[in-house]
Amino acid sequence: MSEYDTDVLVSADWVDDHLEEFQSDDPSYRLVEIESPNPPDNDFPSLYDEGHIPGAIGLNWDEDLSDQDQRDILKRDDFEELVGEIGIDADSTVVFYGDGHIPNWFAVFAYWEFKYYGHEDTRVLDGGKDYWVENDYPLTEDEPDFPARDYEARGPFESIRAYKDDVDKAREAGLPMVDVRSPEEFSGELIAPPELDETAQRGGHIPGASNVPVPTNLRDDGRFLPPEELEDLYSEAGIDGDESVITYCRVGERSAIAWFALSELLDYEDVHNYDGSWTEWGNLIRAPIAKGE
Repeated sequence: MSEYDTDVLVSADWVDDHLEEFQSDDPSYRLVEIESPNPPDNDFPSLYDEGHIPGAIGLNWDEDLSDQDQRDILKRDDFEELVGEIGIDADSTVVFYGDGHIPNWFAVFAYWEFKYYGHEDTRVLDGGKDYWVENDYPLTEDEPDFPARDYEARGPFESIRAYKDDVDKAREAGLPMVDVRSPEEFSGELIAPPELDETAQRGGHIPGASNVPVPTNLRDDGRFLPPEELEDLYSEAGIDGDESVITYCRVGERSAIAWFALSELLDYEDVHNYDGSWTEWGNLIRAPIAKGE
């Protein structure tokens, strides 16, 4: 298990020990690989199709967990339909993992979305797919076909989410905000990572935000920092859990990792992920921005 006093972060050994349960039609355990969206206009093969953890269900963040018309997460009805179709019920232990140059980049967002809709036993594989592959754990190309289940969401639980109005209130109150994008995005030099579309008209950051790039939450092997180091990282940015905190990035996926670190690993009580993030703020008319460090 992890070094944290919580079961939401599970080790590769723990997943390996439960492979039989993950491959069973019994819905008690379900494993889900979240693929990063492919850059536009490419025909790269699916990394899930090329090999995944035995028993893992494959979902794509962009295609399966997002409402493309609304540029939002799934509506409750659509979420319930998706989750039931892939064989998950309300009592399932669901473990997410993913790929990406930031391990679990979109998998932790899936965790956050499941928590938003009230799924109780939701976990993340520490280190993600890269750690699993690099340490020679088993892979397969066989895709599971689990029986569909009836699924009813308990949420939404708005307490873990932030909207534009919440950001305005946080700015007025001088509450901490964490921008987890790269220093180049934070300063306004870049609007988006080079491999992704620019989704905003302007570069910069929300005034008052601190820059804690999401890779700094992780060890070199992609696993989360030990608790003391994670506490120190955020303490240096003025965050110690005593105040409400908002995390944001470009579209809310990278900032879900910071939300997870603060809320789920360090157990800070009042942490909100602003999933509108820079895609919303950077396009707003008259919204204030800051540039530079």
